[in-house]
Amino acid sequence: MNLKKASQTYQKVEEQSFVEPEDTHTIVLTMLKELIRSIELFEANIDLKEGDQQIKSKHFSRSLTIIYALQSSLDFEKGGEIARGLFQLYEYCRQQLLKDMKNGKIEKTNNAKLSLIDITEAWEEIGQTNAK
Repeated sequence: MNLKKASQTYQKVEEQSFVEPEDTHTIVLTMLKELIRSIELFEANIDLKEGDQQIKSKHFSRSLTIIYALQSSLDFEKGGEIARGLFQLYEYCRQQLLKDMKNGKIEKTNNAKLSLIDITEAWEEIGQTNAK
């Protein structure tokens, strides 16, 4: 099998195995978990000597993209103070990622990640409560 055909086959399998969540709660939860995962991979690879710079760059960019998507999905009219608070949290995370990328070492991102973990746990709890 040539490389092009193998790539096409892999892409088809990946497309077929992707299941799109049906509700917005699950979508947001997935985005939060993926953001935390990307931040962790960014942190693990930030060191110029020890880290993989390609992985660092990919997950830095991916983290910023997810943050943008989360910020863009907020409904300030319906969400009020909660939406504003979440926007500020996401903006804080974005700023910390930018600072650590600029400095080439993890100083600020971990605090942002811990806040995201708290939000993710609360979001999971809301989903479990609504499922009952």
